[in-house]
Amino acid sequence: MAYENQNVTIVGLGREGTALAKFLARQGANVTITDVKGEEALRDKTDQLAGLPIRYLLGGHPEESLDADVIFVSPGVPWKIPILVEAQRRGVALSSETKLFFSLCQAPIIGITGSSGKTTTTSLVGEIMRAGGYRTFVGGNIGAPLIGIVDEVEPQDKVVMELSSFQLEVLDQSPHIAAILNLSPNHLDRHESMDDYVSAKANIIRFQKSDDYAILNADQRLTHELAKDCRGRLVLFSLQQDVEAGAFLDQGQVIVRWDDEEWKVCHVSEVQLLGSHNLENVLASCATAAAAGARAEAMRAAVTSFCGVEHRLELVAEIEGIRYYDDSIATSPQRAMAALNSFSEPIILLAGGRGKHLPLEELAQLIVKKAKALILFGEAASLLEQAVMEIPGDQRELPTYRSADLSEAVSKAAQMAQVGDVVLLSPACTSFDMYRDFAERGEHFKSLVRDLKKVQR
Repeated sequence: MAYENQNVTIVGLGREGTALAKFLARQGANVTITDVKGEEALRDKTDQLAGLPIRYLLGGHPEESLDADVIFVSPGVPWKIPILVEAQRRGVALSSETKLFFSLCQAPIIGITGSSGKTTTTSLVGEIMRAGGYRTFVGGNIGAPLIGIVDEVEPQDKVVMELSSFQLEVLDQSPHIAAILNLSPNHLDRHESMDDYVSAKANIIRFQKSDDYAILNADQRLTHELAKDCRGRLVLFSLQQDVEAGAFLDQGQVIVRWDDEEWKVCHVSEVQLLGSHNLENVLASCATAAAAGARAEAMRAAVTSFCGVEHRLELVAEIEGIRYYDDSIATSPQRAMAALNSFSEPIILLAGGRGKHLPLEELAQLIVKKAKALILFGEAASLLEQAVMEIPGDQRELPTYRSADLSEAVSKAAQMAQVGDVVLLSPACTSFDMYRDFAERGEHFKSLVRDLKKVQR
């Protein structure tokens, strides 16, 4: 076994670090785990690893962490922290769970990235491939890390991976089929610049070969500009124009053009997902699945039955004619804008959390145009309020409220909402000021809405 008796260090005991530790320990590696968090904070993770011969160096990254043949870095850990800078100076090999999975996976990988829409598209591609009769594994940045099942994957299987910029920045291998959905400012609290962020995303196609496929958004300048760097076959998707190979709209029909054939998948009215951004995700999914061997019948079966992924414009409840939507995944202004554009009804927007150092002007303009009221919470509340106040003209009259937390925000929204309104949690910020992640924030929102429903009975 490649890692038997090797000394490996895992930096960061998160979801991927835990799965990787299990895998490497069972391969016979001498595993050390280091994390800035202490033992108590990581109890749920260490409990999952109970009984395995693992050494823990918690509460910081001591120098002895460097006594390794390979250091595996978790996605949430910046590569410029001192321990990793010193590792690179000493010439210690650095890797990641994603990089290891790529090297071991026997099946061609379908990789999907973008600033938004990754999870929806990855999940839908997985559903299309399953509808086409393929044994399909879906994971990466969603679900359980795939390293745990890598030994089960056979060459004829389909592996569909959501890949974040953090996972991509360390790769020196690209998926056989790679889709870039869109590119907009994101994670600039981690990446030094937009150029660095785009460069990390571009790794998904940078190392492709001539028999690989690159699926790009024809409607967005940043993604389409990457076409010149494609080494494999270029496949496009578009809401605005037809394409030579890929997916597009024609008279309200989702069309796939592939190998001199043209398939009608379904009418847009049959798509269950809300918003033009989700229609774009459907086109991307069909183009990607076509490259992976799916046919129109499988696309239609999956697209017309797929109702979305949790915390992504998820209808939580309708209470006395008021609909409550959980879009907690909206951790950037662009995502929140897509949510706002998905509704024609009056919107009471719940926004806030921890910012990512991203521009807010476009979001503020759309809020004053689309929202009936704005309820803010979290660390970024004052920044969002200021951005809205700086919009010129009568739009400053938008009713804006500050809440101490999400519970107070939901209560305020319920008090002021009227029949026909939409109460939309689409925060435009991360959750890390109050919650472990966006999913925990979304679950809290749904719990609060369910409590409202009980009161109304």
